[in-house]
Amino acid sequence: MTRRDTRPRRRASAGRSVVAAACLMLASACSQTVSGDPRPEPAALTGTASAPAPAPAIVRAPGELVLPPERFPQPYVAVVLPPEAVAQAAPDLTGIQPGSRVDPGGCLPPAQDYGPESTAMVVGTDNASRATISVEVTRPAPDLAEYRTYLTECSQVDATVRGITSTVSTVLGDDPAAPLDGAGTLALTRTVDSGRGSGGMTQSMATRIAQIEDVRVTVTYMSFDAAAPDTDNLDRVFREAVDFAARP
Repeated sequence: MTRRDTRPRRRASAGRSVVAAACLMLASACSQTVSGDPRPEPAALTGTASAPAPAPAIVRAPGELVLPPERFPQPYVAVVLPPEAVAQAAPDLTGIQPGSRVDPGGCLPPAQDYGPESTAMVVGTDNASRATISVEVTRPAPDLAEYRTYLTECSQVDATVRGITSTVSTVLGDDPAAPLDGAGTLALTRTVDSGRGSGGMTQSMATRIAQIEDVRVTVTYMSFDAAAPDTDNLDRVFREAVDFAARP
């Protein structure tokens, strides 16, 4: 009879003993009580679905932000300007028409898109005095500090278009109180003297500007005589217009 070697069996038996001992040690450790309250595993570890990302904010067009005509005070009868009229009326507030040649050079107003996705206007008219209060909303608008710098550097400009030269003089005033927290503000007065001699005309403006992030609200009183501006209603419309543009 062949004699079998029993040593491999002893090695295997020893290996099983080591594994069994390790299992006993792990079982003993796992059976110990851990102090403290049980806590759920983080979602990243358990695979629990995270909360859905918030929906992107809806960017409202200027036409949705401009003050409605019915919010204008008496005696101003207001209308919303159609897009084609905005492109004509908005440059009047700067006193410098598109295509003008200006002196000093470089004092053309900052470029602006007058299309309905960027600019909206409503204009109220006092039919007795022919004075107007206009509300212009632009979006997106560059930082208000840039416009302040432009007004400082170009406080008097001669603008010539179609053979007629106008002198545009701008004076910065004290910044009006912000109608709401976080709004930057600016105030100015402006005269536009057009033509010469008896054919000349003077256009006078008082303007209040507020900017909330990328939305700029410009409210301007305009007249064609030397009468004092209607600052009470100008300031009232300014507050209303900024509040309306900033509403949720």
